[in-house]
Amino acid sequence: MQSIHRLGRISLIIMLLLVISAPLAISIYFDIFPPLTPFLNGLFQAVMIYLPISVAEFFTFVPILGPGGSYLAFVTGNLTNLKIPAAVVTMDQAGVKSGTEEGEVIAQIAVAVSSLVTISVVFLGLLLVLPLKPVLTAPSLQPAFDNILPALFGALAAHFFTKTPKLAVVPLLASIVLAAIVIYGLKLNFSSIQGVLIPILGGLSVWSALIFYKRGWITKSDLGESS
Repeated sequence: MQSIHRLGRISLIIMLLLVISAPLAISIYFDIFPPLTPFLNGLFQAVMIYLPISVAEFFTFVPILGPGGSYLAFVTGNLTNLKIPAAVVTMDQAGVKSGTEEGEVIAQIAVAVSSLVTISVVFLGLLLVLPLKPVLTAPSLQPAFDNILPALFGALAAHFFTKTPKLAVVPLLASIVLAAIVIYGLKLNFSSIQGVLIPILGGLSVWSALIFYKRGWITKSDLGESS
């Protein structure tokens, strides 16, 4: 376990240095640096948006992926739309649960394979971007690209909701109510605060499941476990 954390921290440091080194090297080479005030303003706005999302993703996704999968996923990125769905579906198909040694191994393998597939697809995309540009930018396809995440998580939710329908009631109703409040009540862009809503809905799901279990409304058999 210590070796995983050591390698993970080293990888994160190397990744951070590489991310910073490219723009820094370009600025030094061409002797062009952004004005300090606009730079700090942009940095502050980005931090205000992504800091809550990052904290929410850390506390939500690490228990699912385990240490090895978490380090790999946070280094390679695309957690919400690629790594988490891949890990969750793979663990479900393998018949293992998150939080176990078997689940952590399967999740890490799923994240690694997903990363390799992503790199391959991006590489092919670079080669085919010009020939496919008229197709990818077609107005008729724009609604499909705008709804990739809802379609992806809708399919995942339907799969797990049908397995444990009793546990799905509270999270589903809470999601609908919160979405209505944010969109129609507060008039906010839902995608801008969805990271903040992740731990809220996650905590509500855990709390409701605990209440259901204590009241005897669900049993271990409902969760696919032996009594």
